[in-house]
Parts: sequence; C-alpha cells; structure tokens
Amino acid sequence: MTRDSDAIGRPASPIAEDDSVLPFAVDALDLRGRLVRLGPAAHSILTHYEYPPPVARLLGEAIALAALLGSMLEAHGRFQLQTRSDGPVDMLVVDCDAPGRLRGFARFDADRVAEGAAQGALLGHGHMALTVERPGDAARYQGVVALEGDSLTEAAHRYFRQSEQIPSFVKLTVAESVTPAGRSWRAGGLLLQYLPTTQRPRDLDPGDAPEGAEAEAAEDDAWIEGLSLASTTQDHELVDPGLSGERLLYSLFHERGVMVFPPTQLIEACRCSTEKVADLLRSFPLEDRRDMVGDDGKIGVTCEFCRTHRVFDPADFE
Repeated sequence: MTRDSDAIGRPASPIAEDDSVLPFAVDALDLRGRLVRLGPAAHSILTHYEYPPPVARLLGEAIALAALLGSMLEAHGRFQLQTRSDGPVDMLVVDCDAPGRLRGFARFDADRVAEGAAQGALLGHGHMALTVERPGDAARYQGVVALEGDSLTEAAHRYFRQSEQIPSFVKLTVAESVTPAGRSWRAGGLLLQYLPTTQRPRDLDPGDAPEGAEAEAAEDDAWIEGLSLASTTQDHELVDPGLSGERLLYSLFHERGVMVFPPTQLIEACRCSTEKVADLLRSFPLEDRRDMVGDDGKIGVTCEFCRTHRVFDPADFE
C-alpha cells in the first residue's frame, strides 16, 4: 500500500474514515477506482423524512453512487443524479457540489411501497440522468440511461457501457445499524474502471472463423483479473465502521499492489438559503405570490432536500 507522495510502500492504515471518498490505482492492471464510505452524512440525508426502509436504502445507494461520480470533479463543479420513472419511487435527486457537499431526497408513493417490491420494481421503468455543470462553461454535460426495472447498480453499469464505453464495475451497499445510541444509516460503494495507457497484447486469432465474419473483441486479461478481485467485495465490508478503506483495498489488490491518493471529505449540505428563497419569491408575479399566502397571512416555503421551513411577509416583496 502506497500513497502518491510516498517513495516506498507502507502498511495499510487501520483508521476507518467515514464520509470520505478514497481514490486508488492498481497500476499493474491499469485500474483506477474510488471507494466511498458514508456515515453521518448519509444518516442525516436519510432521516430528513420518515422514509420506509426500502426507500431509504434506495436513496442511500443513489447518494453513494453520486459521491463516487461527483468526486471526480475535484475542486469545482456540480454533479447531479436524477431518476424519473413509473415505479413506486418515481423520483430520486442527489446533488454533489465539488469537492464534497451532498444533498438528496426521494419522492415515493407510500401505498405502492407498502405493497412490497424489490429494488428494481421500486424504480420501475424510466430513465436516470447524470448531469455535470462547471462554473464558466457555456454548456453542461448530461448522460441519460434507461431504467428497465432493474437496480441502480445495473443502471450504472449500463451507463458506463453505453455512454462512456469504459469497462467498469460498481457495487453499492446500504445498511441500518442498531447501537446503544440508536439506529443509524450507513452507505458504501466501490467503483473500478479499466483505463489502459497502452494497448495490451492479446492472444492471436485462432483463424477458424467463417470468412468475412468479424471477430468479437475479447475482454482484456488485466480487466478480467481486476473484475474478479473487485467482485469478491462483501456488502458488509463497504459499511463496516471498524474496517478502514485502505485495509479493504489492500485485501482486494495486495498481490498486484495498490496505491491510494488523498481522500475527499464529504458532508451533508443544502444549497438553500433565506436569500435564495427570497429572490425566487421576488421572481413571481404579484398575483402568484398572493396565492401563496397562508391563513396566517405569511408565505411559507419548505426546502424539499433539507426540510428547512422559512416564513416570509408578503409585504416585503411589494
């Protein structure tokens, strides 16, 4: 186990860090990846509403996936994961503002969720959009992949296969732990990608294919090995508060050597503010603002993400 600033290897750190993304590389196999461990940040987001456990787990996986992908923006930019579908959970939204500010919420039909459904059935059919915005850029990048009654993990694999065309492996896990201090949510995720710097040699074509037939590209041996190693990751290892990320990566890739880079710290933080909400209210016509006035003569606005409730005097906008 080495860090990018180390000239020689060192033992894997036993210190488990919550709410962080740990980038790593396995140079011998041309692999790059990220490991996310979420504790208090995930728990805070998942307890803003009284989500049924299946919905909380689904939103927790979306948070872990957004953290893995959004942390690639490094110092600046905004990443959003959003799903829209016909399932009991008809919308998921998770924002990741670089370098590590997270927020998210789920919209769901309580009656349909109560009927019981697997994760894929919760999502239903629709689409998942991944959007990247950078300050100063005139355009934004958006990738869209279909939801076909499967899981977020399968949708992520489909996205990398169709949009990025990068061999990728994604594993997401959410767990609710019970301690003397109470119940708490944890989430974790692993992203592994094959990014060869040069073309690796392949076995020669056996030459027995029919004339004119196109040979199907075989998976690279290095990627097959990396995928096999990553696939041994157990769900509990991604959310175990006593297992450090470095030790987990070492257990997976020590035979080939794994290098870790400085982690990105994550926090739960909403973009809303009293000033932003007031500016939004000012943008509405007078008639629309009057329709927002409640029985108490005030305008009340609640943020969908953090559930912060703010009250405004209509006279302040006239």
